[in-house]
Amino acid sequence: MESGTAKPHEMRFLDRGQGKMTGVSDVYSFDDHEILLATTAGMLTIRGKELHVSRLCLEEGEVEVEGQIDSLVYSDSGRKNQKDKALIARLFR
Repeated sequence: MESGTAKPHEMRFLDRGQGKMTGVSDVYSFDDHEILLATTAGMLTIRGKELHVSRLCLEEGEVEVEGQIDSLVYSDSGRKNQKDKALIARLFR
């Protein structure tokens, strides 16, 4: 997603069982227990049980998840690594 067209990061959850997020630029991994997303607010790890990505539209920056959501954890480390990779790629063009 281009930074000029990125939606703000927003989350809405219903009873810890369904969630909709905007401002998502990539899904790095997902399984029944963990979903790792890159958002405009940093890396987001969702942990729980029987997790499922029910809708994914990266063009719009939207993701919907279902399952038992136990925790949401933000980290800036992924954002820093992405910037580092971009800098290295520009240096070696």
